[in-house]
Amino acid sequence: MAIMGADTDDSPLAEAALRVGDRWSLLVVEALLSGPLRFNELLETVSGIAPNILSQRLKHLEREGVLTSRPYTQRPPRFAYELTAEGRDLAGALRLLATWGAQRAGMAESTGHAACGTPLEHRWYCPTCARVIDESEEGELRFV
Repeated sequence: MAIMGADTDDSPLAEAALRVGDRWSLLVVEALLSGPLRFNELLETVSGIAPNILSQRLKHLEREGVLTSRPYTQRPPRFAYELTAEGRDLAGALRLLATWGAQRAGMAESTGHAACGTPLEHRWYCPTCARVIDESEEGELRFV
């Protein structure tokens, strides 16, 4: 992770933030996790977003390869939007970020398993070593 004030050109977090790091983009991606939506459906789902901002975010996310648009009428031209495989890969990160936000807002202690109610945990796991990496080792993580 980059240090504040340091060069962030090589920071994976800086790269992610450039692609989907604003509030509205994350909320649009979250809305599309359940499946394709049309523009007006997104306006209803993403509470408080202005139509011009939604339009800008959709274009940006499409350029970044996070979502794709598919026309459903030609006159007038209207589109349905859906996540690409790359966009769907954000689901885990969004769940972690939402859980973190909920805990800070006092909304929930943790995310629970729907089948049994047990709180879920996120852990780094090394399949080669067949073990969980604990917090004391997280400083040794590297991007490969």
